[in-house]
Amino acid sequence: MTSSTNSAANGLAVSAASKRAAVTVPARRIGSHRRPDPNGFQQWLALTGRSLKTMVKTGELAVAVIAPLIFTVGFYLPLRFVMKLQGVDYAQFLMPIIVLQAMAFTAISASQVASVESLLGLTTRLKTMPVAGPVPLLSRMTRALIRSVITLVAALAYGYAIGFRFSAGAAQAALFCALALSISVALSLGADAIGTLAKSPEATSQALALPQLILGMLSCGFVPETGFPEWIRPFVRNQPISQFSFAMRDMAEGGVTSSSLFPAVAWCVGLVVAFAPLAVWASMRRK
Repeated sequence: MTSSTNSAANGLAVSAASKRAAVTVPARRIGSHRRPDPNGFQQWLALTGRSLKTMVKTGELAVAVIAPLIFTVGFYLPLRFVMKLQGVDYAQFLMPIIVLQAMAFTAISASQVASVESLLGLTTRLKTMPVAGPVPLLSRMTRALIRSVITLVAALAYGYAIGFRFSAGAAQAALFCALALSISVALSLGADAIGTLAKSPEATSQALALPQLILGMLSCGFVPETGFPEWIRPFVRNQPISQFSFAMRDMAEGGVTSSSLFPAVAWCVGLVVAFAPLAVWASMRRK
C-alpha cells in the first residue's frame, strides 16, 4: 500500500512538473520564424523599383525621350541660318544648352514627384514606418538620375542627327556627360526640397520654370555674348548656365581647359552644397 501511495505521489509530481514546464516553456511552432526587418539597401531597392514602375505606367520615360526632341527642333531650326551667316556651327554651339534644358526639365519632374508624394501622405507614412531616414530621398534622386541618363542619351542622339559631334575624344565626351548628370542631380536636390515643402505640383512646376526660362534666355547657350547689350553682358557671361555651356562646349570640341572647367565645377559644387542639406532636412523633418 505504501508502494502504491509512493507511485501515485510520484505520478502527481511528474504531472505537476509537466504542467509547470508547459507554462514556463512556450511551445515552439515548427516552421515559423520572425522575418527580419529589411536593411536600408533593401528599402531603397523596393522604393526605387516602385518609382521605376510608376515611370513606365505614367509614360514619364516617353516624355524623357520626347522632351529633348522638342528642345532641339524648337531651338535649332529658327536660328541655324542666322548663326550660319555669322560663321557659327550652330549644332555644335547649341548642344550644351539643349542638354542643360533637358536636365532642368528633369529637375522640374523631380519636384512634381516630391510634391505628389507629400500631398498624398506617402512621405508622412514612410516616416511612421521603420524606414531609414534618407532612403526616400535617395530613391527619388535615383529616379531622377535614371531619367537624366535616358534624356541625355536622347538629347545626344538628336544632336548627332543635326550635326553635333564629340571631336575632342572619348574622355572629354565622358566628362561632358558626367558634368551634365552632376548638374541634374544638383538641380534635382533643390527641386525635391521645394516640392516636398510646397505640396503643390502645379505651383512648384511654375515656380521652377520661370528661373529656368530667364537664366536660359539670358545666357551664352543660345547666342554668343556679343549678341547681348553691353550693360548686361557681365551677368550673361558669369551666370551658371553660361559657365556650364562654355565648359561643355570645350569638352565637345578641342578639350576643356582649367579656365572654363573651374567655374563650371565651382557652380555645380556650390549648388550641391546649398541644396543637399535643404533636401535632407525637408525629407526627414517631422511636423
